[in-house]
Amino acid sequence: MKFTLPLIGCLMTLSIATATPPKEQPPQYPGYELVWSDEFNVDGPPNPDNWSFAEGFIRNREDQWYQSDNAICKNGYLIIEARRERRPNPNYEPGSKSWKTNRSHIEYTSSILSTRRHHQWTFGRFEIRGKIDIGPGLWPAIWTLGTAREWPGCGEIDIMEYYRGKILANAAWAKAERWKGHWDAVAIPVEDLPNAKGWADRFHVWRMDWDEEAIKIYVDGYLLNTIELHKTINDTKDKANPFHEPHYLLLNLAIGGNNGGDPSRTRFPKRFVVDWVRVYQKTDDE
Repeated sequence: MKFTLPLIGCLMTLSIATATPPKEQPPQYPGYELVWSDEFNVDGPPNPDNWSFAEGFIRNREDQWYQSDNAICKNGYLIIEARRERRPNPNYEPGSKSWKTNRSHIEYTSSILSTRRHHQWTFGRFEIRGKIDIGPGLWPAIWTLGTAREWPGCGEIDIMEYYRGKILANAAWAKAERWKGHWDAVAIPVEDLPNAKGWADRFHVWRMDWDEEAIKIYVDGYLLNTIELHKTINDTKDKANPFHEPHYLLLNLAIGGNNGGDPSRTRFPKRFVVDWVRVYQKTDDE
């Protein structure tokens, strides 16, 4: 079975059954076991047992319309591609006050993938190897959301965000007012990272170590942020700690919006390439 998909401005025929030679085995860490991974070794759409897609204009007044067509596995990588392409907004409502429906046209497309319907975890070591483009207007992210309640009471962990020249490592939880969050946020200019020269031309490993006491976020072994979990109690009536509850993982490439910046002079398509995603948890006999 074959299908065609527009990728990098051309048509490429991909065989769903084609397998890429296996990668090196994931490393073992003392006191941890690998509980889940996706190595993206089979060409074609991302594994539907692991990932689901959202569609449409979703959050942060971002410019892109999300759709599944912009994500594909090829040669051992997950490729999320942002494109400039114009077509009518199927949800357009003339005179609407909503940013999701008052846009007559879609100007950009991309993809967002989520394990929400498939896999969730409480605590663990999360590792993601990926390569991001740092062009103007781009907003790639590796992040988690909790499952227990609406945002931000569910908790949000940004293992990686990039926009406007900075790498971010953040966590958010609820204030008393609905839709308002407390943030423990760090933003580091790319030029201040170790081995900054040619940084965007290379793959990097993002890691989150998350236990009952803290969340520590790293890139290439460099500690970006430590979030102490005795501080992350929601101000809402339930006084829950959303970082002691299950979270699911998201991967996406956003464009523009509240934080991404102006993409108008950026040459598209642009790619967020993921080599693998791995989740470890502590063993009972540690």
